[in-house]
Amino acid sequence: MNDAPAAGPGISPADLRFLKRLVTVLAGTMIVGLITVIALLVIRLQALPGATTPLLPEAVALPDGVTAEAITFGRGWYAVVTEDSRILIFDAESHVLLSETRVSLPH
Repeated sequence: MNDAPAAGPGISPADLRFLKRLVTVLAGTMIVGLITVIALLVIRLQALPGATTPLLPEAVALPDGVTAEAITFGRGWYAVVTEDSRILIFDAESHVLLSETRVSLPH
């Protein structure tokens, strides 16, 4: 009925000091690593928008009766998916219609 642990040598103060130092060093390493990851993310995310985002026109002039459903862009072009299942591809600088493709879209 006695649930007390058997008497043993226990943990020495030297072992406790070692464990305390180990935990402190590991916590410090984790903090430095976290700060490094955050700094790298900030640096990388600040560099992305100007380098990879193409410029889109302020307004897209679509043919009469056409309603845009989605728009996407690439290097030197942008495409408009219309509600009547067409993809219109325009030149990014002159805004001239380059191609028109009819597609079957799931409803």
